[in-house]
Amino acid sequence: MSISNPQTPAAIGPHNATVLLIEDEPEIRRFLRAILPQQSYRLHEATTGQDGLAQAAARNPDLILLDLGLPDMDGLDVARRLREWATIPIIVLTARGEEQSKIQALDLGADDYVTKPFSAGELLARMRVALRHAAKPPGEEGEASFTTGSLRVDLLRRQVFVKEKEVHLTLIEYKLLTTLIRHAGKVLTHRQLLKEVWGPLHVDEAHYVRVYMRQLRNKLEANPARPQLLLTELGVGYRLRAE
Repeated sequence: MSISNPQTPAAIGPHNATVLLIEDEPEIRRFLRAILPQQSYRLHEATTGQDGLAQAAARNPDLILLDLGLPDMDGLDVARRLREWATIPIIVLTARGEEQSKIQALDLGADDYVTKPFSAGELLARMRVALRHAAKPPGEEGEASFTTGSLRVDLLRRQVFVKEKEVHLTLIEYKLLTTLIRHAGKVLTHRQLLKEVWGPLHVDEAHYVRVYMRQLRNKLEANPARPQLLLTELGVGYRLRAE
């Protein structure tokens, strides 16, 4: 496989966060071994699912990078077993064309994914988002307002502005938007959005999300056909751009 050049812009400091990489592909391990310590991450490696589970229990890392194609067991099983006892952020590493595996991993509790080949900049950005979410105290409701690009949401007054002009949303549109805000920068599957916005009885009604996402884009995007805020993760779900 080919991997993008490791040169990256300055990263937000991870404060020596410990990362466990569960990956059997030597090229990727060498690549991340060169990148992550430069960004002040402490890196530990496992080449099998069983070793990865053992190291996760022993080291209690701050974040796990998990390959789905492991030699001894399915990476989805590793994610499932981790989520039985740990809330450690998990970013899965997948090959192109594994949309169903990505969806399954996210539904099992993985926080995000990157598709091989990936750039160092993309992976580091995903890691920073996952670590920021993990650092929030339990039960914290978040900030009183949220801003990204031309979008500003006053979460206390339930007001939405685009370029400081108020935009009126329906109840469902607002609930969908605030769900994306709570997970800003992270991909959410159709099933996750359906469960949070419409409830567990509607997790198979994927068209609900498509219809309301189109409505949100029409109200919030400068060019709904080329969205810059409400991004589609093809075959997987949606992500709200976070700045």
